[in-house]
Amino acid sequence: MNRRTTAQQVANQFLAASGKQISRKTVARRLRGGGLYARRSVVCVPLTRQHRTARLQWCREHHNWTEQDRACVLFSYESRFSLSSDCRRQLIWRESGTAYRPENIQEKDRYPTCSIMVWAGIMINGRTHLHLVANGIMTGQRYIDEVLLTHVRLFRRAVGDKFVFMDDNATCHRTLAVQDCLDSEGIQRLVWTARSPDLTPLKMCGMLWGGKLLVETIIRQTRTPSSVHS
Repeated sequence: MNRRTTAQQVANQFLAASGKQISRKTVARRLRGGGLYARRSVVCVPLTRQHRTARLQWCREHHNWTEQDRACVLFSYESRFSLSSDCRRQLIWRESGTAYRPENIQEKDRYPTCSIMVWAGIMINGRTHLHLVANGIMTGQRYIDEVLLTHVRLFRRAVGDKFVFMDDNATCHRTLAVQDCLDSEGIQRLVWTARSPDLTPLKMCGMLWGGKLLVETIIRQTRTPSSVHS
């Protein structure tokens, strides 16, 4: 059985094969009786062997960090939220406790066509404001002006020399101008592996906020300020 087949499609297939009509509720009930439940699939970016190796190495190097080590890190994350109906995830049939098996994961490596971008940072004892990236395009200069100098610099001054900043490897984050800005402000960067948004606690925060509620909050603010205070 194709795990992404809907209950109605299974009912239609049964009708075509046997000539007998059953309801989608009957299909769902029988599948649940067999231990299969309709659940949203986990979404992740495609990973190569090199990506997996680098991620594992990073985790091994940082698994013994103490709470004091983590308390000095500002974790940041940029995320796009779809405003179109294609953001709905397809349900799959799977057994309990199997969400992260390869066959139950949906790989997705593209941005939605109609979307907005937000940026935020979080530490153990604090967080930044939720910043809306106007027109959804982040450049190196905008990253400096709207993120580093507006938000990150404040945390660097508050924490002191032990402050560490985490951002991903997006092209706009790795320009020479951005590095010069970090150097001039005395901001130390945490080495980060490519394609690892799930390693930052902000990924989980985004799930806890709830995408729908977050998007609705941002939409209400798009006509006035450029930042949304969460």
